[in-house]
Amino acid sequence: MKKLRILFMGTPEFAVYILDEILKAEHTVVGVVTAPDRPAGRGQRVHSSAVKKFAEKKNLPIYQPSNLKSPEFQKEL
Repeated sequence: MKKLRILFMGTPEFAVYILDEILKAEHTVVGVVTAPDRPAGRGQRVHSSAVKKFAEKKNLPIYQPSNLKSPEFQKEL
């Protein structure tokens, strides 16, 4: 099977399973794009997405743009 270079985009908990399977297949994940950290809960503490937490554990590059169409984000990619 040919190995791919993948820019993964996802935020919710179920996306963690997909990202994990991509890594198990030994594809190269060049980065992970996920939603920015947001305040949540009663104390409005900042929380990271499930995908970001997983990507941090795997030492993957993480991108959290507020707008996918922003010229700054597109240049960064």
